[in-house]
Amino acid sequence: MSRIDSHAPIVETDHASHLWASEEETRAWASRLAQQPALRNAFIALQGELGAGKTTLVRHLLRALGVSGRIKSPSYAVVEPYQVPGLAIWHFDFYRFNDPREWEDAGFRELFASPGLKLAEWPENAQGALPVPDLVIVLRLADEPSRRADMAAHSTTGRALLGVR
Repeated sequence: MSRIDSHAPIVETDHASHLWASEEETRAWASRLAQQPALRNAFIALQGELGAGKTTLVRHLLRALGVSGRIKSPSYAVVEPYQVPGLAIWHFDFYRFNDPREWEDAGFRELFASPGLKLAEWPENAQGALPVPDLVIVLRLADEPSRRADMAAHSTTGRALLGVR
């Protein structure tokens, strides 16, 4: 056996899973994510059933990024913009999204092409209109109050964000 044959392969993973036993653990993870430079121009898609914790995770992340004041769910408005020093943030909720013409009419193409952080809940409802996300986070209920977060990276930016523990 040659020296190269005895070496284990080097594998870079594009997936990660976390089990957050409490909302406090979710908040702590969001705080660590907020410190990542790659987040500044990322597109993160959040999936999961109603009540899985998508909006809660976004709220903790926005607070950690310095957003003050009321953080509303964009369920009816589809998008809520936020601004902190040096960072534009858009929080989308496509739960009620059902007309692809809305995408163009609302100017979402321009928002996704601009610099800043984009967070999208229910991205599957805008499938075909959205760009490929850097990171997909699928939240699932575990034993209450725990949440399981399965993550998949689809870009270099996403892989950088996967390293958050």
